[in-house]
Amino acid sequence: MRTLVTGGAGYIGSHVVRLLRNRGDFVVVVDDLSTGFADRLGDARLVRLDLASDTAPALIEAVLREERIDAVLHFAARKQVHESVQRPAWYYAQNVGGLANLLLAMETAGVSRLVFSSSAAVYGDVEGDAVAESAPTHPVNPYGRTKLIGEQLIGDATTGSGLSAVSLRYFNVGGAGWPELADRAVLNLVPMVFERIDAGLPPLIFGDDYPTVDGTCVRDYVHVLDLADAHIEALDHLAAGMHGHGVFNVGTGEGTSVRAMVEEILATARSPLQAEVRIRRPGDPASVVASPALIAEKLGWRAERGLDEIVRSAWDAHLTGSPRE
Repeated sequence: MRTLVTGGAGYIGSHVVRLLRNRGDFVVVVDDLSTGFADRLGDARLVRLDLASDTAPALIEAVLREERIDAVLHFAARKQVHESVQRPAWYYAQNVGGLANLLLAMETAGVSRLVFSSSAAVYGDVEGDAVAESAPTHPVNPYGRTKLIGEQLIGDATTGSGLSAVSLRYFNVGGAGWPELADRAVLNLVPMVFERIDAGLPPLIFGDDYPTVDGTCVRDYVHVLDLADAHIEALDHLAAGMHGHGVFNVGTGEGTSVRAMVEEILATARSPLQAEVRIRRPGDPASVVASPALIAEKLGWRAERGLDEIVRSAWDAHLTGSPRE
């Protein structure tokens, strides 16, 4: 298969690129390298491009035609919740505008298969231990709203232009499949805690007054390799003739509090530090835990790696001294 991967130099995208390359697929990566790193890509072709730019549709269309692309995996997006609260218009321009430009290029070039990087942030502040895809979607921050609008745009495109697509709603991602592909951007909890440990500073927990078991936010943590495998399954189902727009959670179905995750990291790092609690950040829901039943039924995917593997693989990669942002 010949695949274009937007955001393929990023943390998650680069794992998918590696898996595709390992099985012999041809891959082209489109990335502006704002949070990605070219050294993750090996000999895969890199096209450096801002998807939200006015010239993006024509440039992407040219790449799709030149490389005879069969399918697109779309990871490129901005993803910091607090930043989206501060800069909502920019987030809409980047995430929704970038997707619209990609869909325009795909339609013109006649490429009709898409796997979209969505987010559990579309659910908002949900209650319960197993959020299904049928749950109401009420995102509580601009980032989540851009992902929900992205799904809606893709749904419209499947009706209007014959697109076949899968949207994967990620829960919280961690770990490393290979040390050189570790999460370097310090935007997610695990690398943020590593950064504090390296500096001899206590890890930060934002809010301990949520209605959860220990007062801190509860999240569903999935290993990045499991998440990457879910993309491969989605891509292969599209290639096998899956039509319409499938929306699936990607998670383990098990919730872990932020405090418990921080303590697991500190134990793995053998650090004597203790977490410091700060006030809540705006836009953080109390608890978001997946029901992964639908993706298991429809795509045959299940998470295989647990919390200890997430933390251990991330810490081992950190100790190798892979370059950081």
